[in-house]
Amino acid sequence: MTFSRTEVSALLSKHGLAPRRAFGQNFVVDANTVRKIARIADVHVGDYVLEIGAGLGSLTLALAETGAQIIAVEIDNGLVEVLRETTALLPNVEVIHGDAMQLDWKPLLEKSQHWHVVANLPYNVATPMIADILDGIMQVDHLLVMVQSEVADRLVAQVGSDAYGAVSVKIDYWATAKIVGDVSASVFFPQPRVESALVDIRRRAEPGVIDVVANELFKLVRAGFAKRRKMLRRALNEIATPEHFAMARVNPESRAEELDLASWGRLCKVINANKSQQHST
Repeated sequence: MTFSRTEVSALLSKHGLAPRRAFGQNFVVDANTVRKIARIADVHVGDYVLEIGAGLGSLTLALAETGAQIIAVEIDNGLVEVLRETTALLPNVEVIHGDAMQLDWKPLLEKSQHWHVVANLPYNVATPMIADILDGIMQVDHLLVMVQSEVADRLVAQVGSDAYGAVSVKIDYWATAKIVGDVSASVFFPQPRVESALVDIRRRAEPGVIDVVANELFKLVRAGFAKRRKMLRRALNEIATPEHFAMARVNPESRAEELDLASWGRLCKVINANKSQQHST
């Protein structure tokens, strides 16, 4: 079961609602699309799924059909009431009213140490939401997210590509990521001006580089990409010395997009080791 375009329009009209641009609301109105997402997510009875931005429940209903336990989070006061009505007869769905960027996840995720996130993420929060989950919610092993195609390209980008940036490095540190499907703008109501893609993100058993403090690494990477057109010796001139570059075997005339995760990791280790030596003397 899921909602057609006509049914979504009728539901909104019945409850005096309309899609809210501030929340990035574009509802999926194609049954094949939500069932495809549920199939690719590969969740089953006994699995635990967190759906962020559940909206009216089109994807929620498709996920519920798998038999997995679903926590559906929705920020919109009006939509959450419709969502509760939609899922009232489904014993494997729990609806949470709240802002996913602000929620205390710990009590919500106590049921399992292994969670899937499956979501049609609002375009305006997709990147920070994914980053926050990887940084802070270790119970989430797997994400299957529908995001704007441009965002998808950045999430999976490899070193040297135009889309490669700080978020690409962060994703690579925590996980492996790949695009597993394209989604036409025509399956949404209202129809956005951009195409979307499905990105499958799987948390690594251990980070992509070890013996570095994640926050220190990400701070260094952000500094490098903040001035991505400059050589690193200039972009990082207040952070890294010529000696640091030499010891890390990183060319100081490289630009940020030319460094892979391992190179960023080596540079971070050298800089932090030097700081530790200075503090101890």
